[in-house]
Amino acid sequence: MNVDRALLLFAGIMVGISLLLTHFVHPGFVWFTAFIAVNMIQASFTGFCPAVMIFKKLGIQPGSAFR
Repeated sequence: MNVDRALLLFAGIMVGISLLLTHFVHPGFVWFTAFIAVNMIQASFTGFCPAVMIFKKLGIQPGSAFR
């Protein structure tokens, strides 16, 4: 698994968790979903993503999108 695939997996899990929290715990957790979306949008423009830095430190191989 490379960083690109790990990031997609992580983002999908986080969106799923935030949607479950919004539905079952409190509607305010929708802001967590919005934060994830904004982070994904800015990463697509800037190439900077904190999760990618963590994945690289964990030893996951770099992919083609985040070097």
